[in-house]
Amino acid sequence: MPWLIVLLLVLLLFGGGFVLEALWWVAVIALVVWALGFVLRSTNSTGGRGTWYRW
Repeated sequence: MPWLIVLLLVLLLFGGGFVLEALWWVAVIALVVWALGFVLRSTNSTGGRGTWYRW
């Protein structure tokens, strides 16, 4: 029975590590998309820079 608890603990820690690694990659991709949107935003009819999002 103790080996089952250890196995479940290892699986839980491995899954948590995988999720944290995936979240880091999602954060990096979101940062790159945000930076590209900030750099590549288009101009509006008055010649000023518009925003690429609606807030």
